[in-house]
Amino acid sequence: MLNNQISKDYENLTLSNNFIFMKVMQDKRLCIRLLEIILNKKIRDIKYQTQKEFETAPDSKGIRLDVYVEGSSEVYDLEMQSLDTNDLKKRSRYYQGKMDVVFLEKGTDVTYNDLKDSYIIFICTFDLFEKGRHIYRFRQICQEDNDIILNDGTERIFLNPHSELDDIDEKLSSFLKYLIDEHPRDDFTESLDKSVKKARKNKKWRDEYMTVEMQNRIIRAQGKAEGKAEGKAEGIAEFSTIIDRC
Repeated sequence: MLNNQISKDYENLTLSNNFIFMKVMQDKRLCIRLLEIILNKKIRDIKYQTQKEFETAPDSKGIRLDVYVEGSSEVYDLEMQSLDTNDLKKRSRYYQGKMDVVFLEKGTDVTYNDLKDSYIIFICTFDLFEKGRHIYRFRQICQEDNDIILNDGTERIFLNPHSELDDIDEKLSSFLKYLIDEHPRDDFTESLDKSVKKARKNKKWRDEYMTVEMQNRIIRAQGKAEGKAEGKAEGIAEFSTIIDRC
């Protein structure tokens, strides 16, 4: 029964689901076009990996990026985020640092000046900063003189589809609106929509999603069970303390 429900759920997934997003972004043409629309710049070519894993020291916290993209002089991390986990700001900082560390560990002749410019892009389905903007871009700026930019080659971007401001161009606006209502408004969103529908019919991907989702549900169920057990133990301990005081 559970497998059947997950299978039905898969047939209704949208681009805002990070699994579908990763699969759609395997289309190199669509991935490049999305980056160009968000960054408002031309991108010649890329090589990329979905669910890119970064590990450094054995005891350090690794990361798994949704879509990791490398250009000739830049690297990009695209993340689809439908849930505010209250850690995105710090997580974006950690991702950027981790990417730099892994790059520097590629060889002994790699220097800091060899670091590629890096962009961390969170495509959120909510307004993380609650200021009503479609896009929030962050670069290092001198607090004493805002005309001085550090130019360390890093930028973090957070998108929000729920805005009434006229602060982005029509292409990015069409993409963000598509995230909300799945209604294509231009050639790019039409291509995205076709790719999403094609992904829903992909049996291999559906089976992969079902496996991942089953594992996630088991982990969540175990977490709830452990939480209840811990809460029950704390309750017993507190009750025992009260009895001892009587």
